Amino acid sequence: MTQDTADQTGNGLVLPRYRRDDVDAHPPLLSPGYKSTAVRAPRQPLIYLPHRLTEITGPLLGEGRLGELDHDLTRQHDGEPQGQRIIVHGRVLDGDGRPVPHTLVEIWQTNAAGRYRHAVDNWPAPLDPNFDGVGRALTDERGHYRFVTVQPGAYPWKNHDNAWRPAHIHFSLFGRAFTQRLVTQMYFPGDPLFFQDPIFNSVRDPKARERMIARYDHAGTVPEWALAYEFDIVLRGRESTPFEDEDDDE
Repeated sequence: MTQDTADQTGNGLVLPRYRRDDVDAHPPLLSPGYKSTAVRAPRQPLIYLPHRLTEITGPLLGEGRLGELDHDLTRQHDGEPQGQRIIVHGRVLDGDGRPVPHTLVEIWQTNAAGRYRHAVDNWPAPLDPNFDGVGRALTDERGHYRFVTVQPGAYPWKNHDNAWRPAHIHFSLFGRAFTQRLVTQMYFPGDPLFFQDPIFNSVRDPKARERMIARYDHAGTVPEWALAYEFDIVLRGRESTPFEDEDDDE
């Protein structure tokens, strides 16, 4: 236990506490450039609600709740989806760099044309009947996860004039229960739309923004089949991955 993760009382008792994150690593709940935060950001001070037994013991998120093809978004239908096939893999780590095993990782994304399979997404891009855009997996003993999917497309979202979201994949991570949830977005290197995206730029620290960008992993590619990207997720500390308000649905 380090100084960053413990407090010592006057009588010598050591009390564990959360490792402090970099204050600029996570976006503020109210970001003026991101218009929808104005109507959903809290207007009153937050109230601390301690976890009770039912909130930290269930529901269980074990292997029995995963389907055989939940991790492979390209094989969930009879036909293959359109687009560049990619492998997205990485590790989930705690603030000390230790792996977080058996944690539930979920993803959702657009199809190759930049459209979600969602009732309110109706811009004129084609839906893909062989792609739902959702997947989930458990990390292994070493904290590794792996998904097979297709490269998502950019899409317009009307936040500002000629606004387009950079290609991205949403990640959701669960702890021991649904009340323990963190949400972030993974971006792709070299995207030309970073400069005008208020969600990406709401993370004020440039180094923290870089931690949301996946690394192209040529060694992980499968010849004549799929490109690969590596994206490690650090839960806490000064090197933590920026996490967003879990109500964000863009």
